[in-house]
Amino acid sequence: QLQENQDEIENMMNAIFKGVFVHRYRDAIAEIRAICIEEIGIWMKMYSDAFLNDSYLKYVGWTMHDKQGEVRLKCLTALQGLYYNKELNSKLELFTSRFKDRIVSMTLDKEYDVAVQAIKLLTLVLQSSEEVLTAEDCENVYHLVYSAHRPVAVAAGEFLYKKLFSRRDPEDDGILKRRGRQSPNANLVKTLVFFFLESELHEHAAYLVDSMWDCATDLLKDWECMNSLLLEEPLNGEEPLTDRQESALIEIMLCTIRQAAECHPPVGRGTGKRVGRK
Repeated sequence: QLQENQDEIENMMNAIFKGVFVHRYRDAIAEIRAICIEEIGIWMKMYSDAFLNDSYLKYVGWTMHDKQGEVRLKCLTALQGLYYNKELNSKLELFTSRFKDRIVSMTLDKEYDVAVQAIKLLTLVLQSSEEVLTAEDCENVYHLVYSAHRPVAVAAGEFLYKKLFSRRDPEDDGILKRRGRQSPNANLVKTLVFFFLESELHEHAAYLVDSMWDCATDLLKDWECMNSLLLEEPLNGEEPLTDRQESALIEIMLCTIRQAAECHPPVGRGTGKRVGRK
């Protein structure tokens, strides 16, 4: 009897879905389209056994191409609610492979709010499975740390931090209390220098520092470690920094000190709706 009742309820839900949602998610009024996507996100989250499958997810995927920013935004926030729950990850694999390229392209959306949420969604995708995003996908997000729009840059900074800086070697547990050149931050500082040099935007160190300031403050304020990398002799088997790398580290260090002292973004970076951007 319980099974019969459940089947009857699911048939009713299916009838409502086909009779209302399937027509209204393409409504002429953007607000109604946005409400539809927001609601289906809630359904998939609350009753994943019935709704979290590709028969329903495809509507969210298709609507990511909507001409109105507010509707695209609802798609991304609905998906964030799903990817945030790691227990649902296995049910999202096919959707991710099918629509990943679209999400990556949305990081360059003309609406900054949409771009920010696309980057945040990719950060959740990254945490659910690192293999999903290719090196090229990640590169597309990395360069946004130099964006003139601060919310976009900060979201990209968090993505960069989660991908390149948040993993810690189990062997580091024994040296957590070490400081200077022997601290776990030493390799992370070097990684930051290498990334900065590879990006070839050498006059934009202040932008990179500002982008990562919120998520990597402890690393960026480890001036003792930076000093020791510049002044102390390399440890056994350790490659010394080249002159170019040392110059880059000094530039980054100066920017972190200025950021700590002045507490505001670099000149040319703001939060306006329309800032010059590639």
